[in-house]
Amino acid sequence: MTQRRLALISVTDKRGVVEFARGLTEIGFTVLSTGGTYREIREGGVDAVEVSDYTGFPEIMDGRVKTLHPRIHGGILARRSSVEDAGAMKEHGIEPIDIVAVNLYRFRETVQKPGASRAEIVENIDIGGPSMIRAAAKNHASVAVVVDTADYAEVLGELRALGNVSEDTRRRLAGKAYAHTAAYDVAVAGWFEGERAKEADRPSFGASFALAGSKLLDLRYGENPHQAAALYDDPNHQGPSLARAKQLSGKELSYNNLADLDAALGLVLEFDDPACVIVKHNNPCGTAIAPTAKAAFVHALDADSLSAFGGIVALNRPLDADCARAMVEHGVFVEAIVAPEVPADALRILGEAKWGQNVRVLALGGTPRGGAELALRPVSGGLLVQTADVRAPLPELTVATKRAPGDAERRALEFAWNVCKHVKSNAIVLARPSDDGGVCATVGVGAGQMSRVDAAKIAVEKAGDKAAGAVLASDAFFPFADGIEAATRAGVTAVIQPGGSKRDSEVVAAADAANVAMVFTGRRHFRH
Repeated sequence: MTQRRLALISVTDKRGVVEFARGLTEIGFTVLSTGGTYREIREGGVDAVEVSDYTGFPEIMDGRVKTLHPRIHGGILARRSSVEDAGAMKEHGIEPIDIVAVNLYRFRETVQKPGASRAEIVENIDIGGPSMIRAAAKNHASVAVVVDTADYAEVLGELRALGNVSEDTRRRLAGKAYAHTAAYDVAVAGWFEGERAKEADRPSFGASFALAGSKLLDLRYGENPHQAAALYDDPNHQGPSLARAKQLSGKELSYNNLADLDAALGLVLEFDDPACVIVKHNNPCGTAIAPTAKAAFVHALDADSLSAFGGIVALNRPLDADCARAMVEHGVFVEAIVAPEVPADALRILGEAKWGQNVRVLALGGTPRGGAELALRPVSGGLLVQTADVRAPLPELTVATKRAPGDAERRALEFAWNVCKHVKSNAIVLARPSDDGGVCATVGVGAGQMSRVDAAKIAVEKAGDKAAGAVLASDAFFPFADGIEAATRAGVTAVIQPGGSKRDSEVVAAADAANVAMVFTGRRHFRH
């Protein structure tokens, strides 16, 4: 009697499953299946055998137990070259299962579903699926495991051409399968840890930390040509994001492009008003808010047009035709542009620029809710993990000087404070409001300096004549009065800073001497 060739299919994502099952049966496989997958296949006109009929044991406990059976796991795990395994299979009536197509319950989606109860979340922790996937991947010498619907065609193609799935493909699929279950376990563990972290007196982070992601693309190289790099997707992130943005035109993205795009996007999403940010080397060289995207771009470019050459542009509004035309008319070369949407007419206008065929234009498909929730940094032999410095309401301000800031100054201070948060420390930002309050724009940025007075001097030098009447933001307190003195000599009228220095009184006295208003936030924004 000829031995049957068995394929087990049990999937939550049912895209293409009927076609896959049909292809397998045409090749000569008998398809075993469960529950909803079995019904989907049968309704698609393909023969299948229900797992409970094959095992002789019904699904029980609302489907919690259906594939956890020796006839299933023995058929998957049996070593085809082992005499002992062959004997056990014969004794217990176990047939080999050569194809296992399984993907898992929608745990992540359930966690993020509004109103999902804890019981519903727990019920969506898959048990049988990961067990079958891991068993099939372990026995990849004989079994092809398929966790991604995108691999159906390749598996069917090799079966038709070769009669079997090749060893190289089985090994690739096995690695992909373990990554699939690992990412799933990371999501489940993260949910448990997050739930516990909300309880009183619990640490923010658990005893272990794990990451998982799916590769979206290989990059030409990393930060420098001798470094390798790739972009991965965070499977737990929902909604629009940079990683999932659609590239509409231009050359392929580089590691540095993506790093700068993320920096620009993180800052532009700080603002509710139409905003534009231009970034170079992870620092904003120009930032503006204005009544329109076009006006925001014009003012952001004017902040430091020299540094903007070869920069990255981010908008928090769709890149409309007026804004695109302004980009072309001003002529400054930009490497990449990202916006929530980029209509076809705007894309066509950008293409008219002499750099238009090369500029990388990305559409987010909407406005992201925010950036990453965690900030990670590798160190020698370890990993630093912290909660991200996410957007938050401005802290209650304490007026430290004799003079309080006026309304226009206060608005500009808040704007400068948000920008300063995204500048490498030590950071100083000078910004100016328009007379009618409709525009705020940076005029000078001092970034990444070893001393705060040097950062202040650079910001003032960048601003030039525009420093007169500007406001200043500092990401941390002034340890000495020299930074304030450099700013007041240039005509700065108001300052926002965390406060907390032993010499605050000296710093405040220097501000009072120049009739400069100063407010303390009580919060700093170091960015190393």
